[in-house]
Amino acid sequence: MQRHTPESMAEAAAVATLLQIGAEIGADQVLDSGGTFSAPDVAQAAAVPLAGVTAYLSALLAAGLIVETGVPGDFRTATDYADLRHQAGYTSWAMHANGPFIDNARAFLTDPAVAARTHRRDGQRVAVSSRWIGERAFYPQIVDQVVAAGALRVTDLGAGAGGLLIKLLQQNPERTGTAVDINGAACAAAREAALTAGVDDRLTVVERPIESLVDDPGPVSGADAVLACYVLHDIVADPETAQNVLGVLRDALAPGGFLAVADAVAYAPQAQERTFSALFTYLHAAFMGIALPAEQEWLDTFGKAGFSRTRTVPIGLPGGRLFVAAK
Repeated sequence: MQRHTPESMAEAAAVATLLQIGAEIGADQVLDSGGTFSAPDVAQAAAVPLAGVTAYLSALLAAGLIVETGVPGDFRTATDYADLRHQAGYTSWAMHANGPFIDNARAFLTDPAVAARTHRRDGQRVAVSSRWIGERAFYPQIVDQVVAAGALRVTDLGAGAGGLLIKLLQQNPERTGTAVDINGAACAAAREAALTAGVDDRLTVVERPIESLVDDPGPVSGADAVLACYVLHDIVADPETAQNVLGVLRDALAPGGFLAVADAVAYAPQAQERTFSALFTYLHAAFMGIALPAEQEWLDTFGKAGFSRTRTVPIGLPGGRLFVAAK
């Protein structure tokens, strides 16, 4: 059975590639701002010669990804830009964020340990693709949990470029946030994005691994909500580390606080999610050495770490679940 038409597949491939180019040169910070812009604006933000940016914007205009505003030389993104960016996120994650695995598949299948030390993913590409997917697939459900709980002090583990926290800070001027990420480029992008959004005075960016919280829980101490989007499967894969990290998160939460974990389950069987879930599960097992837990294994892990109750909330990412664990 044909899943997609050749035309729709060609369009999806073109959109994903054009937007990936924008992310690589730094034009995405302008495109994603929601405002109007000119070629000189993009050239300045991306530090790319004006001629190159002009050619790039011409391609976006021809593709219908941006439109003219009526003011000569000014553009804005198309009305369906956010939807197209979300769809492109899956291709970006699969083909670009995981590019080292695909390019060196033979090496990984021959000697995984050596290949893993030699061929590493680009943290910035992972952060960009995760944001493109997450803004539609699971950010809304997490925002709902934070807002419903009235959480004002929020920590995001593996925050990447800080998109989720920035949304939360913009939603409530009394809210403060701490972004924790191991990747220096992602942390720099988060600081820049917070400055652009005008919330830099309420966002603290901490560059360090999540495991370091066991020795110094400062970034999560007293948090009303701790968020973790597709980063804890690395930790849960090792039972001892999982208990240590999750135990610290539980103890650090303020009274009434909660842990919200958006993550993947292994080989989700439902027809609408099985294909992407199969890719996600396989890449983690074969190329990252991480065996994703089944849904019940996630729930059991939270229970063993001392959380009193955990509920599962559906999200829009195939094979993904949102686990909300109460202290």
